Amino acid sequence: MFSRPRRNRQSAAIRGLATETHLSVQHLVFPLFVLDGANIRSEIHSLPGIYRLSADNLLHEIESCMNLGLTNFIVFPAVADALKDQTATYSYSPENFYLRVAREVKKRFPECCLISDVAMDPYSSDGHDGLVRKGEIVNDETLPILARMSVAQAEAGFDMLGPSDMMDGRVGYIRQALDDQGFTKTGILAYTAKYASAFYGPFRDALDSAPKSGDKKTYQMNPANKREALIEAGLDAAEGADMLMVKPALHYLDVIHLLKENYQQPIAAYHVSGECAMLRAACNNGWLDFERAMPETLLSIRRAGADVILTYFAKEFAQRFPGGI
Repeated sequence: MFSRPRRNRQSAAIRGLATETHLSVQHLVFPLFVLDGANIRSEIHSLPGIYRLSADNLLHEIESCMNLGLTNFIVFPAVADALKDQTATYSYSPENFYLRVAREVKKRFPECCLISDVAMDPYSSDGHDGLVRKGEIVNDETLPILARMSVAQAEAGFDMLGPSDMMDGRVGYIRQALDDQGFTKTGILAYTAKYASAFYGPFRDALDSAPKSGDKKTYQMNPANKREALIEAGLDAAEGADMLMVKPALHYLDVIHLLKENYQQPIAAYHVSGECAMLRAACNNGWLDFERAMPETLLSIRRAGADVILTYFAKEFAQRFPGGI
């Protein structure tokens, strides 16, 4: 036998030379949940180890992460029902605690990358990502609301905005609104291929943002479809998206790879709450070894083509693998 692949596996040093994919903390984004108030640290029962935090504790958590070399965060607001209405007016209100928290974070940690969530559902009394009219989620009437929300977030200091709503044309509409207001440096991390997935449950528990009626299948993508992701990616890229995201990640590795092969923008993947909760549950029951299964899972997402991985395991990875893998 002239070719023996095992020769490249015979020692740790040689395996290192032949390693094709590397993962480090710089590739990771840590999702955080913030709510109004003080001295609050409330664990999400369906996502053990992850908490809803008041601003003071959010700042402590970010500081802890920064000390580990983890510098990228996406923050989601848990908004009280009393502040929600049909048109999500609180999303751009000067009194919005989410915007206040962003200012505090960027003042204290200007070197971090702070990513927002752009969608109506945290602020909507209907619980949908778009405006509801007579039971229908209307597309074009939603766009001005998202644009106003986006400008408010840019003013608050978010480095990148994350439109997660899946309304047609929203990236271009938001980009134009940002540029018109002078926020040409504010980036857009587009939720490009966001699927109508069963794996969002713990996230919706965290924000209490489930739809009050119906589902999200008229705007989120059909899990059966892959080529459709190319249509969405083409539109988002043409409209000015700086990064393209696939959500969920682990169950859509083929879609991540497809976008990586076809677009020059960095590809992000959201390792969503349900995917993380499944692994955590298996490890807590002793069925899997977290120390091995967690990094292997993240490495698989990276190997598929993700330049950026949003994961609830980001801090634990930084703690266990400061030099990467």
